[in-house]
Amino acid sequence: MDSEFGPGAASQELTGSGDGARRRAVVRLTGAMPTADWGVDVLDLDGYLDRLGLPVRAPGPDALAELHQAHVRTFTFDNIDVLLGHHPGVSLDAVQEKFVGRGRGGYCFEHSTIFAAALERLGYRVRRHLGRVGDPSTGAQQGRTHMVVEVVLDGRRLLCDPGFGMSLLRPIPLEDHAEDEHLPGWRHRVRHTPGGWALDRWREGGWEVAHTTDELEVMPVDIVIGHHFTSTYPGSHFTTGLVLGKHLPGRHVTVTHESLTVRTPGRPTEHRPVRAGEVAEWVMTLEVPLRPDERSRLLQRVHELAA
Repeated sequence: MDSEFGPGAASQELTGSGDGARRRAVVRLTGAMPTADWGVDVLDLDGYLDRLGLPVRAPGPDALAELHQAHVRTFTFDNIDVLLGHHPGVSLDAVQEKFVGRGRGGYCFEHSTIFAAALERLGYRVRRHLGRVGDPSTGAQQGRTHMVVEVVLDGRRLLCDPGFGMSLLRPIPLEDHAEDEHLPGWRHRVRHTPGGWALDRWREGGWEVAHTTDELEVMPVDIVIGHHFTSTYPGSHFTTGLVLGKHLPGRHVTVTHESLTVRTPGRPTEHRPVRAGEVAEWVMTLEVPLRPDERSRLLQRVHELAA
């Protein structure tokens, strides 16, 4: 039996005994995703690299930085499938059908799933982490529903974060007080915390906590459960509004059903309400390859949310 979580996500089990035994559906949130390993061999690595316009390169700091930046400049960060209620799931098969097969983007679980798989196939030593978005000191911290990727290269731990809205352009060392200002005006730093690590970004003259990550082991089932919460919980901001963002040359653009935010290195952030019909324009500008029916449904949903 198939379910919303993918083929094989639901099965039947008997309850009771004898003639009175009944069958009930049992939902298994792991779906077709492996529970003990990440199944990276199913990745079409050539297809993924073709999407990025990159050749195969031996593992190294420059090759890793190039891959990270190409990924975040190629794929959008978005919750379109969640908002439309037809998300295909976060198994590597499902993610690569979207990213490699269609050139679509997604949110953190999808970005980090395919990015980590590509890194492993390329020979990098990889570890996956879950984190909490928001600043714990302000009470704004969320559950463990953000996914990042760690790479250990030449004995140095590096944080890769391809699926965080306005994401890092390149990896940053997982070292206390490490800072990166790849583009002047876009600053990030890492801090060691009692539970793991915090990634901060410089916003309007001060440091702001983007997210905190921990050192706990992460298994595929953890990603499925996190995705299930963020994509179905009525209070999740991914189920209640549009988020669409992408790194463009010299700027980063985020579009919601209500607002437009443009961040340009070294300049004040532009933030204003979206105009009527402007979301459709940005879907084109950000090169989101939606099918006609998806585009129509998305714009109708945005209209309903903005009403």
